[in-house]
Amino acid sequence: MTVKPSFPALVTATSLLTLPVLALGQNDNDTEALDPIIVTATLGPKTVGESLSSVTVIEKDDIRRQQPAEFRDLLDAQPGVNVVSDGSYGKTTSVFLRGAGSSGTVLLLDGIRLRSATAGIPPWQFLPPELMERVELVRGAKSSLYGADAVGGVIQAFTLEPEAGRQGWAELSGGSHETLETTAGVAGREGQSAFLAGGVYSDTEGTSLRAGGEDKGFRNAGGLAKISHEFRQGGGAGLTVFQSEGNTEFEGGDTDFLIRAMGLYLEAVASDYWRTRIQFSEARDEQDTFGSFPSTFDTLSRSARWENTLTAGVHELVLGSEVVIDEVDGSSDFLENSRSNSAVFGQGRLNFDATDLMLSLRLDDNEAYGKDETGGVALGHQLDRAHRLRLSYATSFRAPTFNDLYLTVPFYTGNPDLDAEEGQMIEAGFTGRYDHWYWDIALYQNDVKDLITFVSDPVTFEGTMENVETARIRGIEVSSGIETADWNLAAAVTYADTENRDSGARLPRRAEKNVRLDVDRLFAQWSVGASFIAESDRYNDAANTSLLPGYGTVDIRTAWNFQPGWSASLKVDNLLDRRYATSRGNDSVTFEPFDYLAAGRTFMASVRYDFQQ
Repeated sequence: MTVKPSFPALVTATSLLTLPVLALGQNDNDTEALDPIIVTATLGPKTVGESLSSVTVIEKDDIRRQQPAEFRDLLDAQPGVNVVSDGSYGKTTSVFLRGAGSSGTVLLLDGIRLRSATAGIPPWQFLPPELMERVELVRGAKSSLYGADAVGGVIQAFTLEPEAGRQGWAELSGGSHETLETTAGVAGREGQSAFLAGGVYSDTEGTSLRAGGEDKGFRNAGGLAKISHEFRQGGGAGLTVFQSEGNTEFEGGDTDFLIRAMGLYLEAVASDYWRTRIQFSEARDEQDTFGSFPSTFDTLSRSARWENTLTAGVHELVLGSEVVIDEVDGSSDFLENSRSNSAVFGQGRLNFDATDLMLSLRLDDNEAYGKDETGGVALGHQLDRAHRLRLSYATSFRAPTFNDLYLTVPFYTGNPDLDAEEGQMIEAGFTGRYDHWYWDIALYQNDVKDLITFVSDPVTFEGTMENVETARIRGIEVSSGIETADWNLAAAVTYADTENRDSGARLPRRAEKNVRLDVDRLFAQWSVGASFIAESDRYNDAANTSLLPGYGTVDIRTAWNFQPGWSASLKVDNLLDRRYATSRGNDSVTFEPFDYLAAGRTFMASVRYDFQQ
């Protein structure tokens, strides 16, 4: 049985979320706004309101309370987010942010970009949530800040940070499908220096990905090491090394994977008006697949980024440059196996009392597909201490991948003459942030042209990629949250209308409507919570002939601090044991379609010890 949320239900939920807007609109609030500092939406730290962007922040306490089995569990049905996966436990995962394609969302890890330059998709399924401290979801075109592929937005995960003094932790977990997991780490901060080393190992037999199929397992070993030093005169230096390595099984074979990110930064205060920062990074995405269709695809990306922040009173100007070199290798033939991208960019952040103005411009020059200029302008106005209006316009582009441009395999040849996809997004938002709670409403439209699409000859079946289609994506996002000493609540409702303007069809794999509600009740020594997620139906194919029904799930959780430093937790996912799928595949032998089934009811129990000195 599946649950398909109706449009009236979504309207009702939206009305419930906006009732406080009407009530508080009659009474000015004198308390300080709950407005966290973020760094992804702009080139520098700003509050969510000052960023003039639609942002969702998932804090460390949220991650600990929600006890996510996979990183994607944190993203599911957040405002503007659709997550599609070929089953549970480390299976291929795509994230559609504001309706943009699966390669139209940028994933950053501590400022380091993670992606496969061959497929163009970030490795969402291989990020261990146990090593993450904070996640920022920035919705809206951000190519003028981050370059290619920031069509729908940017998601940045921040790894664990050491606290003052010395600390250590160890956790042992076990649950359904013979799942075992261990996590441990040490960290410390003394004076101006800090360090952290942590790791996680998980192993599960997994679940069947199709009706009547065999269980498909997943094994992952993740590690994180960080060291940093802050200069007394301002700025600092630091090194981060992250790695996730293991094996995931799927229908027809299995894949050995390695994801590695290394970043070194140096930040200095040159004067009272000038701060400079440079970062060198390297990211690897290596996947060896065995089975019916064996393959090897390895990506190595090296980058250097230099940012200079100039201040004049309340105004800021950021100027910078970036060089990225991508290299690919594998079992398939590529006409080219490397390319470089050079960019210069700038952002002006201007404040005029209650009005903020933000301007951004970037020029990318890629040796593979040429030059792209992107820009953005955003205007915000503070109505009073709690309420703010914002308007923005920005352009974006998605770069063709190495597979699009250069891959040569039977019945497919890359097209080196491809242009980048180009998007134009306009957005209007209205928000209220108070002492213990907030609400936000955003409306947007994104027009994308020159969509890169697979085209094949009906006689020879030979295919290639071409720029042949346009799309229009528009929607509304409503979110609200409450945080008190006893309660934590977060609610989100999204409606997105995605249309291929050439065929009139909905864009594949995007649900039109989704709802998420997280509720946690906090007591002195323990807590209880639940999450409800519902999504409407979606088409699995561009022709809109393969429909996947909508669904709804309920997760429950509890945690208990039973001794100083000791805690235990229990989570039950998909409590009602709903049977659902977000993607559909074809049998490698019979070519018959089948649904990639998500796991049914599962549980996970943990015991953890935290040491603090």
